[in-house]
Amino acid sequence: MELLNDQLFSLVSNLHEHITFVASNYTNVRDADLLGQMQAAWNNFVTSGQIWATLIGIIIGYMFKSLTSYG
Repeated sequence: MELLNDQLFSLVSNLHEHITFVASNYTNVRDADLLGQMQAAWNNFVTSGQIWATLIGIIIGYMFKSLTSYG
């Protein structure tokens, strides 16, 4: 029974340290403009041409699936 108590105490203390570490990471957020970050990422996705690569990949993948599937 004492071994179980020791293991349980160790687990609870490690959990407390983990929760404290995670909570401290969220207090250092500098740029909280989530929608602005999403818009900037989308604009980069479009301007870099990755959107065309994605669309071409979807089309070629669908054609390949259609040609290799039976029925």
